[in-house]
Amino acid sequence: MRQLAEFLSSQDNHWSILTYPFLVTFVLFFAIYLLLTRGSRRTTLLCYVVAFSLFFAWKANGVLMVLLPASAVLSWYITKLMRDSTSRKARKWWLALTIIIDLIPLVYFKYTNFFISIINDIVHTNMSPMSLILPVGLSFYTFQTISYSVDVYKGKFTLETTLLEYLFYITFFPLLMAGPITRAGTLIPQLKRDAQNTKSSILVYSGLWLIILGLLKKALVADYIAEYNNWIFEDPTAYSGFENVMAVFGYSLQIYCDFSGYSDVSIGIAALMGFRLKENFRFPYQSLNLQEFWRRWHIALSTWFRDYLYIPLGGNRKGELRTYFNNFFTMVVAGLWHGASWMFLIWGAMHGLGLVVHKYCKRWLDQLPNTFYTKAGAWIVTFLYLQVTWVFFRAPTWDNAMAMCSHIWHDFDWAYLVPFVKARPIWTLFTFGGLLMQAIRQRHADRLRAAFIRSPWLLKLIIFAMVIQLIVNISQDNVRPFIYAQF
Repeated sequence: MRQLAEFLSSQDNHWSILTYPFLVTFVLFFAIYLLLTRGSRRTTLLCYVVAFSLFFAWKANGVLMVLLPASAVLSWYITKLMRDSTSRKARKWWLALTIIIDLIPLVYFKYTNFFISIINDIVHTNMSPMSLILPVGLSFYTFQTISYSVDVYKGKFTLETTLLEYLFYITFFPLLMAGPITRAGTLIPQLKRDAQNTKSSILVYSGLWLIILGLLKKALVADYIAEYNNWIFEDPTAYSGFENVMAVFGYSLQIYCDFSGYSDVSIGIAALMGFRLKENFRFPYQSLNLQEFWRRWHIALSTWFRDYLYIPLGGNRKGELRTYFNNFFTMVVAGLWHGASWMFLIWGAMHGLGLVVHKYCKRWLDQLPNTFYTKAGAWIVTFLYLQVTWVFFRAPTWDNAMAMCSHIWHDFDWAYLVPFVKARPIWTLFTFGGLLMQAIRQRHADRLRAAFIRSPWLLKLIIFAMVIQLIVNISQDNVRPFIYAQF
């Protein structure tokens, strides 16, 4: 009993949906959840899930978790005042107020020290950075509260939402740590249906399939290849140019498997509970240009910036120059969303510049013949450009990134290939096997999922057990923190 009390009352900096403490806790939570779906009222079920979600937030953030319910309650109440207001001007002021209140914690915890460093550089002062800890999930649930208020203001979401339903939507634990950012129109209507009518065997087995994929991506592939990638990025000049190239390719797969793995598990857990969420990744490395890449990568974030920043700025409706600026500015903000760092700003600017160049050249690119060779060339250019941008995303400093690029350019030698493969066979298999898996077409992935859903329950259990055993045998001692949990 004492150990249980300590577990319930203590924060865990390593807490996530792939840690053993969470998995054990979730099994207990889910058993009670299934019982509640059979005979309890919807209100009881919602209260139960909200309570567990707040417990999840407590384990991840400690006392800072109070920001979550506090911002949710304020956002819901002010949005309700806005909805009930008959004055257009008053509605605008209510919307502005709720957005400002939503953004204050994000700006304070995430960007205060960045602003201090900028002031120090410009004014040549010596202000010390503040001791701030970014609450886990703050960026994600802030964007959900903003999207809800804006959608209500624009009339895109018209359902009357109770405070309990809104708390469920904002605090829903599978989405809390690293999204995907979910719109109110996706989740809240499902809360208003009878829980017994939301689940189906297809949905549940689809969720189990996504959880298996997510475990393989994150706990097996991403975590295994991460250690080597970290060595190279921390000190690129200590390794050959060939080894640096391998780390760049490795990181491109690592960040994909890490984040899409979290999204798969998150969406899968929601499916087990009877909720359908939208996919967040769609084979992004198949993209033939950057615009297509952002339709496939982190779809929840890219569509959020499109709908709540790019389009309100004018989108492509105000001439070419304004369109170029809107694209560039949106990507710079997206870069800064990932973190208060010049490196993230540079990464966003590189994507913004790439989108501008693609839009400018599109009139000529559209005249090229639609052949295999044209597509292959477009894919190669896009993929290699993405690799360069990942260098600046991952590198801790500008000097580090430039040293890596320079080392690759001046010290690359194919003679390292055979010794490298012999020294790191599993890493090579995981990295290039994982990148080759990106060539799978969506229809083939859908057929594989359908085959799993149709398979006997005993085979599903065997597959799940084999995956767990494989992860235990090959993965590191502990599951590494999710990359996007820090954003």
